[in-house]
Order: sequence, then structure tokens, then C-alpha cells
Amino acid sequence: MASARVFSGNRRARRSLLWIGCAALAGLVSAPAFGQGAKTAPDPLHSWAAGSDAASLQSWVNARLAAAKADVGTVIGATGAHTVGNTLQPYDDAVDELGLADDQAGLMTMAADTAAVRNEARALEATISSAETDLSLNRKVYQALTAVPLPARDAATKYYLQRTLLEYRLAGVDKDDATRKKIRQLQDRITQLRLAFQKNIADDVRKVTATKAELAGLPPDYIARHKPNADGTYTLTTDAPDSTPVLTFAANAGLRKRMYLAYNGRAYPQNMTVLKNLLIARQQLATTLGYKTYADLATADQMIGSAANVKTLLHRVNDAAQPVARREYAELLAFARQRQPGLTGLSDVDREYWPEQYERTKYNFNAQSVRPYFPYAEVQAGILETAGRLFRVRFQQVTDAKTWDPAVAVFDVFDNAGPNRGKHLGRIYLDMHPREGKYKWFATAELVPGIGGRQIPEGMLICNFPGGTPGDPGLMQYSDVVTFFHEFGHLMHMVLGGQGRWSGQGAFHVENDFVEAPSQMLEEMFHNWSVVSSFAKNYKTGETIPAKLFARMVAADAYGRGIWVERQVLYSSFSLQIHNRPPSQVNFDALLKQDMAKFSPFTYANGYDMYTTFGQLADYSSNYYTYVLDKVIALDFFDQFDRADLLNGPTALRYRRTVLEPGASEPATELVRKFLGHPRNIEALKKWMDVEFQTPAAPAKGE
Repeated sequence: MASARVFSGNRRARRSLLWIGCAALAGLVSAPAFGQGAKTAPDPLHSWAAGSDAASLQSWVNARLAAAKADVGTVIGATGAHTVGNTLQPYDDAVDELGLADDQAGLMTMAADTAAVRNEARALEATISSAETDLSLNRKVYQALTAVPLPARDAATKYYLQRTLLEYRLAGVDKDDATRKKIRQLQDRITQLRLAFQKNIADDVRKVTATKAELAGLPPDYIARHKPNADGTYTLTTDAPDSTPVLTFAANAGLRKRMYLAYNGRAYPQNMTVLKNLLIARQQLATTLGYKTYADLATADQMIGSAANVKTLLHRVNDAAQPVARREYAELLAFARQRQPGLTGLSDVDREYWPEQYERTKYNFNAQSVRPYFPYAEVQAGILETAGRLFRVRFQQVTDAKTWDPAVAVFDVFDNAGPNRGKHLGRIYLDMHPREGKYKWFATAELVPGIGGRQIPEGMLICNFPGGTPGDPGLMQYSDVVTFFHEFGHLMHMVLGGQGRWSGQGAFHVENDFVEAPSQMLEEMFHNWSVVSSFAKNYKTGETIPAKLFARMVAADAYGRGIWVERQVLYSSFSLQIHNRPPSQVNFDALLKQDMAKFSPFTYANGYDMYTTFGQLADYSSNYYTYVLDKVIALDFFDQFDRADLLNGPTALRYRRTVLEPGASEPATELVRKFLGHPRNIEALKKWMDVEFQTPAAPAKGE
């Protein structure tokens, strides 16, 4: 997986995928105060501003929960006829308070600098989840909302009310008291298991020892960052900045295998038990709510509609991808046999290494050759510039903002288009480099939900890119840059889609199986010369990346797309299969081997226990197919842009207005249809996968 962006069926799991946020900013930045007549919120609006210890975080979260409880009381206590003003508004205020608490407790779980605060945050997440479950099962609130007449002239509010009532019914609010009590217990159990699953992954940083000779093939700056032990060996960890280069570049097969097994063996065996118990609780919840399997429940309110439709999607996509993937693999195996005669197949251990070697030969492209052109600071500036032009916004760094860690960079976002030019749209936080105790992968996260005229949306990136220490330029692989583009796409969706009236209708409240489409669309910008050449500068000389090197990079990047799509189908199928049958019938190893044989040309490696470290199983549950569906949509989106003028043409602003700004104010299927002018289909995906076979051969060496 290129990056971990977790999402799932309920609101709190939605936070753990992306994390968004918005706020009045409590005096930290010039921002609109709460609107006239609005309730007074507890101060400060940021948990980290309340204090850096566990007790302060607990006090801050409790204040949000108390405010939410008061809002629920207002809903229930409304006198006279129920209206949008006296019922839906305080309900949304409660949703907002719970969102603030949930988002920022999640932040502290992932990014706080002390174990005490991280542990307290995890405990608070369970408390917040319990409060959210209480609200979802509160029959008095549901009855009050059902009594609100649907607005005839406010389509967004009408849809919000209808969607809210649907989610209440899916939560089981209309069940009897005993059943609702059981649902609540199951939801609490699911939350505890989900948090335990993620904690086990975060806490299990494994180490691999290598000799100096075994480091052959790794970049010189990588080796320089690792100091030898007393016996001359080197200690590497399973954190991404260490593990990814080993799996991609290390010439020593033994080192690659040790790292592969260590990385994919994190949280094993403890998470095997946790995951099995999680499946049991989810299945019990599904049957209690009247669904045959948890996969049926988890897809009921999504664009896809049903677990059966997921299977249909995966079969259609795989039918398109498999011929491409098999052709790619045949070429790769033939190449590897030239290097190692007698090979009968390629192991999954070497899934990153052999393509890198192949691309060096076929495309005259060495992934290390572009790293000097992608120092972290230049990439960050380039992505801000690209996003600014594409989305018609302006970023302004805030140097005096208080953050949860000194390494976090903060930017305010201002509108740069139309009559609202200069309007303060939101704030973003970039926490981009590894540190002890921090979340180990890549994610976008909500911090404060946006409410037009009341709260300015805030969001953050939690990443683990190279750099962040004095003297280290943080040279990035091109895949790192693509990941950065992806995560930034989430941020822009959050900011631009967080300008509406309702906290519960921000961008990350769209159907969960649409949320990856805007981020995957932005990835495609990386393949455009005018975009990348604007920031890809050699960190020593300032030279722009040569056009021919860029062309070889793009040609090499097109190789393996069929294999990549099949890999996503593999993960999607595995996620679905363990959720679409009784847990007693789930054999993780057998299902994984079955899916590997069906959807991957690489041979299964004994000891490949990826399901214990596959964080998406906790948060996406059965719905990892989101990445596949949204890749289909994202490529169709990108096909609408003029390749000769990606950033400045009229399509960019139309995309912002039609897809991003509406947030969750209408069904995602409608957003797709309005922008494309037709229902989604896989034709753009087919064309994208076939690019490598339609591209002329790379220039010979020296050209």
C-alpha cells in the first residue's frame, strides 16, 4: 500500500481515516468568532492549547462532552413544533462537539510526544465513542428529528436531515430497549478492539540487523544516517523511512527478506486474536441489526450499495487489470531470469526490488537518480504552489501558532478566486517527519469541523517522510512525492468542503467510498512536466530536473499499473471475505493465500502475516474496496482536465465548485455525475493501465 489512509462506516472511524477540522481558533489566528446567537463553546478550541499533559487533555475532552450533552438536552427539550432551528441546529451542535473531541483525542493518540498522553487519548477515544453510540441510539432525539418538516427550499439541509435519519435507523434506534442495550455494548466492544488493534501496530517497531556489505544498493545518504554499532553492524527499524528503501533498493536478498517479514509481522501474533474478536463483535452487531453479514451492514449507506455490488466491482476491475498485470509480470520474470538463471517465479518479498531493477534497464531510470531533485522543503513548497494554482487558494505560513509539537508547520488558507477573494477558508497543520511514539505511516486528519460563519475548518497531515533533522535535506523518492500529493488532496477537500452551514455535512461526511477520489485525482498531477519542473530542483545546485530524466521517470512509473490494481483488488477481496461470512469460517492464512493466488502473480512468502499489521481492517472494515472504486472515479475526473493547462484551465475551478465545495450536501453519486456528465465507468482506468504499452521506448543511455 502506498499510504495508510483509513476510513470506515461510522463517524469516528471516518476521523481515523482522514481527520479534518475547523475552529474559531481561540485567538490563535484572526478568524470569525461564533455567529450571532450561537452557543458559547468551551475554550480553548484546541486540545493542545489546554495543556500538554494527560489531565489537561481529559479536562478538555470532558468539556466538549458536557457541551454535547447540553445540546442533546436542547433537542429533547424543544417546546412547540420541532423545526430546523430548535431541533436540527442543536443536534448539529452536539455532532460538532463530539467531532472536536473525537478528532483531537485521535490526534493525541497518533502524535502526542509522551506515552502518558497517548494512552490517555486512547482511553478518551473509547469514552467519546460511547457518547456517540448513545446519541445514535437516543430514541427521543430521533423522534424529535423525524418531527422536523423537510425544508422545501433548502436542498442541503433537506439532504442532511434525510441522511441523519437513515444513519439513525442503520444504528438500530428503532429497536426495542433490550436490543439497543446490546447494540451499545457491541459498539463499545468494537471500539475497544479497534483501538487495541491499532495500538499494537503502533507500539511494535521491530529491528533488523544488517552488515555493512548487506547495505549495498541503498542510497549513500540512507547509509550515512545509520551509524554502525560497536560490532560494525547496523540496526534498521520497520518505520517507513528505514523499511521502504531496503525493500526497494537493497541488493542483498537476505536483508530484503528479513525486513519484509519483520515489517509484515508487526503485531503478530497478538493482533490475530484481536482481529478474530473484532470480526465476532462486528458479525453480532450486523445480525442484531438484521443483516446477514457485517459487509452487508457496512455497505448499506455507501455509494456501492451492497456487498454483492462490491464483488461485481472487484471482478470487473480485475478482469480489466489481469491481462495487463500478467504481461507486466512476464516481462519482469524474463528480466529477472537474465540476472538469476533458473528462477521459476518471483516471491512477494521482492515485489518492490525487481521492478526497480527492471525500470533501470528498460526505461534507463534509477529511482535514486531523482531523489536529489526532491528535497523535502522544495517538495512542500511545490505542492503548496500547485494546490494554490489548481484550487485558486493562497497559503500563508503562521509562525507563531501553538502546536502539539515544535516540528509542526502551520498555514492559513485564503480564497483566491471570485467575489470571495481574500476570505479566510481554513488552517492546515503539517506534521511530516518521524519521531518516537508517533503514528508510523501517512494520514490526513480532521481537527475541527467547518461551519460557515462560525468555525473555520482545520486539518492536518501526519506523515513520515525523510528529513526533519538538522543537515538532512530529506531526499524523497518519487513515490513519496506522489503520497504527499495524495494526502494534500484530502486536505483541500476538507478545507473547501467545510464552508457549509452544518458541521455534520463537511467534506469527510460524504459516503466513505467516495472520500479517496479527490486525493487520488491529485496524484495524477505528479505526472505533468509543467507541474513537477516548477519545484523539482537539485538540492545542491538548484538545477531543475532534466526533461529527459523526468520523461524516463514518468515512463517507468507507468510500468506495473496492472499489478498495482490487482494488488488493490487483493486487499479489497481479503477485507471483504473476512467480513462476509461467519467468523468461525474465517481462516486468515488460507484466505490470504487464496487471494494471493487469484490476484497476484507473485508467489506467497511463508510468514507473510500482513493481516495483523493491516490497519485498514480496523477502520475500513470490509470496505477497503474504496481505493479501487475511487481510483476509477479519480482517473475519470482527471480525464476531464486539459493536459496542456492542468492548473489554469476552467476545469480546475469547475472541479472545485462541483466536487469539493459541496462537501456532503448531496449524494456523492450526484457529485460524480454533475462533474463528469455521465455515470462512472472503468474506461479511464483501462486507458491508464495500458499507457506503458502505448508509450515509445525510453531514450538510450546518454541521451
